Amino acid sequence: MPFAQVISSSGMLTLMTLLALRPPRPRRTTPFTFSFFLTFLINEQPFLALYALAAGALPPLLAGETGTLSWWLGAGTAAGTAAGLLVLAVRARTARPRLTTALRQALGPQAVAPRDSRGLWSIVRLLVLPLISYRFDVRRVANLRYGDAGRGHLLDVYVPRAGTANAPVLVYLHGGAFRMGSKMIGARPLLYRLAGRGWVCVSANYRLGGRLDYADRLADVRQVIRWVRDSGAAYGADPSAVFLAGGSAGAHLAATAALTASAAPGQPDGEEAGPPVAGAIGFYGYYGQADAGADSTPLAHLHPDAPPFLVVHGTLDTLVLVEDARHFASEVGRVSTQPVVYAELPGTQHNFDFFPSLRFHAVTDAVEDFAAWVRATDAAGPTHLDTAPARREDDPGRHP
Repeated sequence: MPFAQVISSSGMLTLMTLLALRPPRPRRTTPFTFSFFLTFLINEQPFLALYALAAGALPPLLAGETGTLSWWLGAGTAAGTAAGLLVLAVRARTARPRLTTALRQALGPQAVAPRDSRGLWSIVRLLVLPLISYRFDVRRVANLRYGDAGRGHLLDVYVPRAGTANAPVLVYLHGGAFRMGSKMIGARPLLYRLAGRGWVCVSANYRLGGRLDYADRLADVRQVIRWVRDSGAAYGADPSAVFLAGGSAGAHLAATAALTASAAPGQPDGEEAGPPVAGAIGFYGYYGQADAGADSTPLAHLHPDAPPFLVVHGTLDTLVLVEDARHFASEVGRVSTQPVVYAELPGTQHNFDFFPSLRFHAVTDAVEDFAAWVRATDAAGPTHLDTAPARREDDPGRHP
């Protein structure tokens, strides 16, 4: 019976597709939902799911007797699933116009650089090698020690094989609700891409577990930045051009470290300062309280001299609600005199930086544009903008 065979081989894929199209929305931000577990991969890799669907559904359909009720039910199920996956692929293409609009609104019409023909090759690569981030022109220097806390104080450096000099630096901090995660998880397509374009990229572990408080993890991040300033020149880094980035809990740490940088003259008296950074980048970030401490949220450290921010979040994030990220970006933009680029990506789940995808390819372009604007502005002298991020019509301006 083709229908039974199609369901047995592809039924889970059909369920995952339906959930990815419209996942159940939790009432509040939460560290885990079952729908997230089932959908975050297929949402970024619908073409990979199409390959799996074809492998599971086509053999019983081709071997079955055409025209029977069972055959039509099986064919209809496979066709409906394929149509849903194509909708996911088309929906991913909406990320680029949203990012372009956000960049131009916050930074000006010239903030988005024209893209060359390499973009077409990147799309072809996504179709042929959908899970591969590795690039032959990039070298990863693994497990360098920046402190004495064992695996919690290790980092990897990604550099061009041909070498680089006076290069901007991206420091990436992984997510994992402050309890799990690794420097090998998250943003690897971004790290390889920027390193291939001449950057020095750092992906760092930090101490995890329930026996530590937020201040310990924040101290680790500051120690990573100091390592870059002290040792980065050996890899071609420009220590004055450090961008902090992170996903989920890593975005929380990146934001707080950027807001408490010593270069900020408006920092509150008595607040511990970290090394200065050029800009902060948050993907699907959690920005609420990390522990019982009142200052364990970046919202407690807002001031007018904050560095520029790029905040990217998905409208269908089922772990960190988009309203929370929108509120954070709005508050930073309200207080800071520097621009805040805030982009909500339609149909986007948590962990959208884990794999190469059409969506994350556009996000990576936006990171390059954002960093280029910041560096050009720094070279021209400090520029303070009395603007806030564009507010959506449905933005309540407060926590949901």
